[in-house]
Amino acid sequence: MGLTPVKTPVVVKKLFPKYIWEVPTSQKVIYLTFDDGPTPEITNWTLKVLKQYNAKATFFCIGNNVLKYPEIFNNVINDGHAIGNHTHNHIKGWKTKAVDYLDNVYKAQEAITSQIPEAHTVNLFRPPYGQITPKQGKKLMALGYSIIMWEVLSFDWDKSMTPEACLQNVLSKTAAGSVIVFHDSVKASKNMQYALPKVLAYFSNKGYRFDALSTSIF
Repeated sequence: MGLTPVKTPVVVKKLFPKYIWEVPTSQKVIYLTFDDGPTPEITNWTLKVLKQYNAKATFFCIGNNVLKYPEIFNNVINDGHAIGNHTHNHIKGWKTKAVDYLDNVYKAQEAITSQIPEAHTVNLFRPPYGQITPKQGKKLMALGYSIIMWEVLSFDWDKSMTPEACLQNVLSKTAAGSVIVFHDSVKASKNMQYALPKVLAYFSNKGYRFDALSTSIF
């Protein structure tokens, strides 16, 4: 896992207070998010499992994948999940000039909005790798985006992580209002497909519900 913690430290949240790390709430609600899709087979599998628990989630989509797999993307929309922008090519913010970064976000936005009803607003953004410079973040927020980070990382993409450890990452660190990161990607599929049903079952049995993110709750 390197230096990145499973649960985001309070000091990091305080350093970047304008970004969304969690949703303060007194209710038993959890916010599942999925990055990097849509992906053949894996995204549809994810949708099926979520539906079994009447769970809603937020899918941060790569624009290029939306263009390649519009039918899968529309399955996400039709199942009532929220959509977020995850750039067009999964670029690294720290290695990209602000103007080029915003161009990539615009390109993803065009791909996403070309596939969805006009009434469906996409104003959630998650930077790939969590990498975003202050200038990039300021410009995106000025354009009306809410920048969604996370409280809990499953580390499902990490090849050194066992499926059992991935599950425990989420079970041990999640609380009411937590924003959790999974990936509907090929790289993460083994760990995610093991952990997700168990996370849904565990917290459902404890009386939690799973909601999609919306700017109205921040």
